[in-house]
Amino acid sequence: MKRINHLLLVLVVAILASCGATNVVPVTGRKQRINVNSSEILSLSKSEYDKYIASSKLSTNSANTAMVKRVGQKLANAVETYLRNNGYEAEVANYNWEFNLVQDKNVNAFCMPGGKIVVYEGLLPVTQNETALAIVLGHEIAHAVANHSAEQMTKQQDQQLLGNIIGAAASAVGVGANTQSTISSLYGLGSQMATLKYSRGHETEADHIGLIFAAMAGYNPQEAVTFWQRMAASSQGNTPEFLSTHPSDATRISNIQKILPEAMKYYNGTAGTTKPKATTPKTTKTIRIK
Repeated sequence: MKRINHLLLVLVVAILASCGATNVVPVTGRKQRINVNSSEILSLSKSEYDKYIASSKLSTNSANTAMVKRVGQKLANAVETYLRNNGYEAEVANYNWEFNLVQDKNVNAFCMPGGKIVVYEGLLPVTQNETALAIVLGHEIAHAVANHSAEQMTKQQDQQLLGNIIGAAASAVGVGANTQSTISSLYGLGSQMATLKYSRGHETEADHIGLIFAAMAGYNPQEAVTFWQRMAASSQGNTPEFLSTHPSDATRISNIQKILPEAMKYYNGTAGTTKPKATTPKTTKTIRIK
């Protein structure tokens, strides 16, 4: 019986590995597996974004609102040009860009699948200039371009299925209820930690791709270091990095400094005039830090 359940688990893992489509992430060339429907994600994203905007107060500062839209559109143009030049033409149709500045004092911004982007007013005192804002928006856009939401959903589905199989296997071999509970708790903790680590990886990858996009749009990627130094100075709380969904400030800055030589190759010093050149994606090892 134990051997049967062991083989069952092996079979489930094999099935999980074979399901879904294997994609290549733009810029980094990392391979990813996705088994969720992109059209459903885009539909849900638009619905949730519309709800959020309807329940939020848009900024009344016309100058700052215009800046967010201007920087965002420069990045969007660079991204679409890159996708067309590098074999991702079909992906361009997935984006219907929107850039909104909302009245919120939190230092934050986000981009939903499909290019739905929100910037909080509380972020602008930290960015201080258009280039730093481009660094942030490039990072957020990178999450969407790299299909991080779909990849995260795929991983969560896999974990849920595997957790159910482990519970069924434990019950089949006669494991007591208390032991099953312990196994489930340990698996849950392990899954949570794996997800955290996975999310940190997405954050680092978004930093990488975002710097490239900002440079392609004509913004100096070197501004990323001083921006994140300001973020570190303004941040509160000291959550241990291994329990965080984002890299520590020191880790993030160190990783960005390593990426800068690559990003500077795309920078020509004139905002909005860079035309990305076609490149051949290469496989790179992503540091798992979000």
